[in-house]
Amino acid sequence: MGKGGGCVPSKKKNPIPTTTTLAAASTAATEEEDDLPESTPPAANNNDRAAEASTFAPSEPNRNLKLLIVYYSMYGHVEGLARRMKRGADSVGGVDAVLYRVPETLPDEVLAKMLAPQKDDSVPVIGSPEDLAGADGFLFGFPTRYGSMAAQMKAFFDSTGQLWREQKLAGKPAGFFVSTGTQGGGQETTAWTAITQLAHHGMLFVPIGYTFGAGMFKMDSIRGGSPYGAGVFAGDGTREPSETELALAEHQGKYMAGVVKRLSRP
Repeated sequence: MGKGGGCVPSKKKNPIPTTTTLAAASTAATEEEDDLPESTPPAANNNDRAAEASTFAPSEPNRNLKLLIVYYSMYGHVEGLARRMKRGADSVGGVDAVLYRVPETLPDEVLAKMLAPQKDDSVPVIGSPEDLAGADGFLFGFPTRYGSMAAQMKAFFDSTGQLWREQKLAGKPAGFFVSTGTQGGGQETTAWTAITQLAHHGMLFVPIGYTFGAGMFKMDSIRGGSPYGAGVFAGDGTREPSETELALAEHQGKYMAGVVKRLSRP
């Protein structure tokens, strides 16, 4: 050691932080974060706003809504229901009901042997499955074949592949009405098994439930129809639809037209 010696540190060391110092630093950092401006989402440009508006706004707001009643009828029973359905639908303002037949697949000589009457040419055959794309709702009618829809209607659904691929019918409401030969012949299962067609298209099945009221509970006479939709018992083909069966069909037409109107609201 030299004169006046003592240990002199060669470097000045920083003081060791205490608990009080760390707490103060943390508080200061928190205050700085609180002072940061809040983040704001990026403003949508005009094109984005226009696209969003067009998605939810109804197209052609001044036009009447279109309800297609598309059916196959061999002996006229389903057609009788279809005509009464149109009457019910037409009673709802702002909805136009249109009748269409699906193409026949049996040759004339076979139909003659089955004693099937001539089709009513006043109801046009639907020209193409693409005709469905412009409609707002549907009622499909057909007779039963072993608890499922008749082959003629199934052939029509089978031809809607392009509509399915583009999902042009998705979100649109649809219901069914049927004809069976006997009371246990498929008034419910014929409609129930047809729901698969709607499911693959993304369509909305609309049953009538018990909205027909007391008429659904009448037991004093034979009556077709179920919560799935209107129906008629054809027997051997000679029995005509009863007034109760026709009234149920008219109710379903009116009911479906009302559903189409409600779903069309923005």
